[in-house]
Amino acid sequence: MPVPSADPAAPVLVLGRRTPLARAGTLLDGVPVHRLLAPVLRCLLEDSGLDPGCLADVVVGNAVGAGGNLARLAALEAGLPLSVPGLTVDRQCGSGLDAVVLACRLARAGAGRAFLAGGAESISTAPLRGRRREDGAVEFYRRAQFAPEHLGDPDMGEAAETVAREHGIGRERHDAYALRSHRRALAAAGAGRFEAELVPVTGPRGVVRADNGPRPTLTAGLLARFPPVFEAGGTVTAGNSCPDADGAAAVLVTDPATARELGVPAGLAFRGAATVGVDPARLGIGAAVAARQLLDEQDVAVDQLAAVEFNEAFAGQVLACVDLLGLDETVLNAEGGALALGHAYGASGAVSVVRLLARSQDLPEGSLLLAMISSAGGIGTAALFEKVAL
Repeated sequence: MPVPSADPAAPVLVLGRRTPLARAGTLLDGVPVHRLLAPVLRCLLEDSGLDPGCLADVVVGNAVGAGGNLARLAALEAGLPLSVPGLTVDRQCGSGLDAVVLACRLARAGAGRAFLAGGAESISTAPLRGRRREDGAVEFYRRAQFAPEHLGDPDMGEAAETVAREHGIGRERHDAYALRSHRRALAAAGAGRFEAELVPVTGPRGVVRADNGPRPTLTAGLLARFPPVFEAGGTVTAGNSCPDADGAAAVLVTDPATARELGVPAGLAFRGAATVGVDPARLGIGAAVAARQLLDEQDVAVDQLAAVEFNEAFAGQVLACVDLLGLDETVLNAEGGALALGHAYGASGAVSVVRLLARSQDLPEGSLLLAMISSAGGIGTAALFEKVAL
């Protein structure tokens, strides 16, 4: 049994909600990012019963939006008091998890009693990116630069190929893991496991109430037919890579006293977090490096983890991290992950935390839960939580 947290005043995650995740260009393609996030924020307040005046801030991660301050815009859209400011952070794919970590650290520092924290991404409505050339004309480009050229700035799929090759992750293992993600997500959806965390969103085709990524017709034979995408003879295919998705997720972070006032019987206490840098060409292992540092700092063994959520950008890099950590796959993404549900960039880390909250309902007090993610530019973030009675 893990050693309980030595900090009885540790911030607590008391509630989490998310929108359905919809493949980019499908059910939510006409919904701007702040209108994806606003209903999640409203739902958290309504379901928790928290007085909105107790909110100190809204901290939101976003990766490919139009800039400005998404957190403030979404807070106002949600009808939060004008006094709640809003802070938007960008750690690319890690943005949502880092937003939750930042809110926990603010709460621990005494900056407020309650925070809403999470992430949101509308890849479908993300603005085109352009730079002005010397002649004044606009040159459009596909993505931001994540690392200087002398270090190498590969696309995500190219970096995933490097990690899979160097860690000996073969094609069959990639595909088997991807199939597992879809089957687990379908089983969880069929059992109603996602219903309590989902907030319906009205899109151009009507109300969206469920994820549309998991594919019931996917088989091992079908996955084997997908060709490599990023290099000849490679192992990374469209079938064992995540689909881009639109979506938002957030959690309510409070001090323990506020949680008890709300009548919350149990929550996830924040034990700590680590964010590290790695080689940008091998960004996929960032999560494992961060997790190892965090677990060592907390004197926690990998086999003490009761639940782990790790964003599944590419099957190969997930499996490389599994091997590096010696992680038991049975506790990893037990109800599917981004390979099935989709990757909503800046929201995905927050989705992982919402999923941990949901999974913690079936776990005993004292259970340790880990969220981790790898990000563009060679960054990994991991956060450790403990289920506590309140």
